[in-house]
Amino acid sequence: MSDAILEAPVLVLNKSFYPIHVTTVGRAFAMLFRGVAKVVGPDYSLFSIDSWMELRVAADEDRIRTVSRVIKVPKVILLVAYDRIPRREVRFSRYNIFLRDNNICQYCGKRFPKKELTIDHVIPRSRGGKTVWENVVTACVACNTKKGNRTPQEAGMSLIRKPYKPDYLNFLKNFNKNNVKDEWKQFLSFIDAAYWNVELENENEE
Repeated sequence: MSDAILEAPVLVLNKSFYPIHVTTVGRAFAMLFRGVAKVVGPDYSLFSIDSWMELRVAADEDRIRTVSRVIKVPKVILLVAYDRIPRREVRFSRYNIFLRDNNICQYCGKRFPKKELTIDHVIPRSRGGKTVWENVVTACVACNTKKGNRTPQEAGMSLIRKPYKPDYLNFLKNFNKNNVKDEWKQFLSFIDAAYWNVELENENEE
């Protein structure tokens, strides 16, 4: 099963078909198998995981392969028992840090695939540094290893940009620019994009 497919974005709706955030294909399938979500079809039809797995997958459609079958990748899911709207702030998560820093190591300035990136605490946790937006940056493995348990100054390394807590609206504009799927547009037209958020795996690293 491709890691790239499992990390692809899926729009999440509340039970009123209101966009509330974006998750990954991997987490979407986890919610579908738990029965807390259903797949939304192009005509607003809803599919349980069992009925979704029975659909034929066209040649040009994204899919995942299991031992026994090929399953179409959902683009939109609906939480069957959730009717709230999340607060307007960027979730503090590993992928959102990468998104803020545009997948660029903040020490060497090179862009890397997400799987080749780590998160560095500018002031190491062992030195009192906190796990907050203002103290974490995207770093490649080589730079993170080189810096070690030191501050950038001690390691003779400079930050390309001082880490910051991203503004919600500007963050979403940056995300939307390259990531909005055609299947999402009918739902995003319900609201201003400021009402939905990115929900991705939260992993703390040095």
